[in-house]
Amino acid sequence: MAAANTPHEMPSFRALAHKGTGDCGDHDLVEHLHAVGSLAFDSLLLSGEDRSLATCGRLAGVWHDLGKYRVGFQRYIRLVAEAHIEGRLPQGSDKTHSAAGALHAAQWLQQQFGPRGLLVARLLQYVIAGHHAGLADWYDGLQGRLSAPDARREWQEALAAQPQPEILAPACGLPDLAAIPIPLRSGTEDIPGRLALWTRMLFSALVDADFLDTEAFFSPDHTRARQAPMPPMATLLATFDAYMARKAAAVAAAGRADAAVNQRRAEVLAACRHKAGGAQGTYTLTVPTGGGKTLASLAFALTHAQRHGLRRVVMVIPYTSIIEQTAEVYRDVFAALGPDMAERVVLEHHSNAVEPDEASETPRSRLASENWDAPVIVTTSVQLFESLFASRTSRCRKLHRLRGSVIVIDEAQLLPVPYLQPIVDVLRLLVRDHGATVVLCTATQPTLTEQRHFGGRGLRGYGPQEVTAIIDDEPALYAALQRVRVHLPADLQQPQPWEVTAQAVAQQEAALAIVGRRADARTLYDTLRQQLQEDDGCATPGLWHLSALMCPQHRSEVIADIKSALAARRQALAQGLQPQPVRVVATNLVEAGVDFDFPVVFRAVTGLDSVAQAAGRCNREGLLAFGDVHVFVPPKAPPPGLLRQAAQACTQVWDDLAATDDPDPLSVARVRRYFQRLYADAHSLDQQGICELLRLQVSREDKALAMQFRSAAERFRMIDNDDAATVIVRYHSDRCREDVNALIGLLERDGPERWLMRKLQRYGVTIYQHDLRRLIAQGDVREPVPGVYVQAESDVFYDRVLGVRVDGAPGDPVYVV
Repeated sequence: MAAANTPHEMPSFRALAHKGTGDCGDHDLVEHLHAVGSLAFDSLLLSGEDRSLATCGRLAGVWHDLGKYRVGFQRYIRLVAEAHIEGRLPQGSDKTHSAAGALHAAQWLQQQFGPRGLLVARLLQYVIAGHHAGLADWYDGLQGRLSAPDARREWQEALAAQPQPEILAPACGLPDLAAIPIPLRSGTEDIPGRLALWTRMLFSALVDADFLDTEAFFSPDHTRARQAPMPPMATLLATFDAYMARKAAAVAAAGRADAAVNQRRAEVLAACRHKAGGAQGTYTLTVPTGGGKTLASLAFALTHAQRHGLRRVVMVIPYTSIIEQTAEVYRDVFAALGPDMAERVVLEHHSNAVEPDEASETPRSRLASENWDAPVIVTTSVQLFESLFASRTSRCRKLHRLRGSVIVIDEAQLLPVPYLQPIVDVLRLLVRDHGATVVLCTATQPTLTEQRHFGGRGLRGYGPQEVTAIIDDEPALYAALQRVRVHLPADLQQPQPWEVTAQAVAQQEAALAIVGRRADARTLYDTLRQQLQEDDGCATPGLWHLSALMCPQHRSEVIADIKSALAARRQALAQGLQPQPVRVVATNLVEAGVDFDFPVVFRAVTGLDSVAQAAGRCNREGLLAFGDVHVFVPPKAPPPGLLRQAAQACTQVWDDLAATDDPDPLSVARVRRYFQRLYADAHSLDQQGICELLRLQVSREDKALAMQFRSAAERFRMIDNDDAATVIVRYHSDRCREDVNALIGLLERDGPERWLMRKLQRYGVTIYQHDLRRLIAQGDVREPVPGVYVQAESDVFYDRVLGVRVDGAPGDPVYVV
């Protein structure tokens, strides 16, 4: 070892983790290391589970800031408040601190436990060295960094400062190597990425523990508020049961308890309650749209969590644009606990507005990243899966909260085909290794069982005994809930002009038209508005537009107005009065979590699953003998990629409709054939090679456990985040729960905080980066905080009907509709 500091060079002050500001004292380094180790251990420990992962969390916590003992760092931290943010230091600085603990882990564990200790240390090195910059690739990344002279000097200088013995040699023993998924005997992982997910959970717990203890130092009031007691799962379940009892009583009082639809919903709810008593694992909930999945799946999740002592329920919604609808339903369920508690119990998370890179992060932006500290999480598919394959601290911080949880994947048919294999792998691993139960919930269940074709292509999916169906007789349920007739065009290849579609919609007094893209929704809305104005010579009452170019608060209000108009229409018809028209043009954001009930629905040709979802907005309550769903071919084909493949697969399975004994375009058997064709025709179910990047490579020579975390994270992008940005718009109405201008003012004054960013999510709209640059140049948008964009006060680019006035949508429209 190189020469260390001589005694007279040793610091004469106690080591600090963070320098206090104002009346706040200094944060003692020893206290911080012990606190982070304890928090990480507690957050990773599941009842009845081996303690190896939790023990690794304790070791990582105790060693993560070992480099802060360096004399140079201790002098620096007393001069610069942000010294602890390593990403703000120049590369090669003598004030870095994240490599020392990684090197010490290898040296001490190997010295104490031999080769077994070194294997554990290899995993700790990923998370300790990455607790600022994120998880790195082993090759061309972490391996080179830890072997560089700067890293070794950091470690040597930290040891020379003589840290306390309980820090250098913690008395927690070696985790059980047999409980860590290192496939030393077989040499290969049965599910690629198994050890990578295990390591990412460890990383998540370390990062969250570090942030929480740092927040407790800088913002003790926030910590006290966070630590306020939450209702236990038993209370949440009892509150849900009481809500459902009131709902059933209201249906009975209205004389509708015996209606076929309500009877079937009651049967679905009963099945969910019954099957929730089963063992943890993977379940499917396959119920026709309108069969009550939103509440029935919550019944399963809460009951299952209570029976098995699970920590939280995570509801995963496919569309960024309708997450607030499901969150509102669940807040209504828990409203009896009080409005403030309902807000705390149900956490709505879909915004990535504050995720700074290493070079621009600040103490506030670090602490503002989401950590899912609530018993009921409502999030999006993009947020969940991109986080499960992420490498950055802000995205990974919440992942350990998935351990010991019920995870409900709503609209599971929308799992993205290009990433289907790594997604199925990670869902199986969450169940196998992390105490989770997964529910695949949909009206059109995708075929995710093992499907291997010649040459090894196909899906490495679920085994025959790996999945439990909640509904025992799915075809019978579908037959009982059949409420629509589907009308297909004579030629599925012949486009129909927007004027023709608008005319067909205008002829209906109540109709919903659903298209695949935001630009198409605006075009059809404008065309229909012009036709209606020509017909009656006045404005267009009873016409609405819905797309994700409107912020969530705006959409929530419009959806409420449409529901109110539909209810008023039904009441007028019942009284023999002339009702007001109700016509809506929307993107497919209404196909999940929005319980519209129209007599007629028009749907642009798309995947069979989306047509079935659109049909669920037609005659939803079964008040008519049959509703009518009209499929049409829009003027412009879907963009290349998933939407076009889905539309093609749909038309192919409809080609033989008249020649088969299965004339129903939406039958369970036809849906199964659709998914088989969609997956078989896909160029790849892992087009970015994520599985191979995360597949463990064991080097017996130097005991390396090589995984490529950063490369996988860069490639796993369900939406191309480099081409997308979220703008907070200044939407106002008398129904807003808060003043967005006041919230933006707090953001500009105090910077991002978690509670503030949670509120601002309701005013965010995702647009293209090139549109963002243009809007900034025009003065329409400002960037008051790095990476956070807000509408300028004098700007007029937000339309009260159509939302943000830009063309197109970033990424695949299936995710930002």
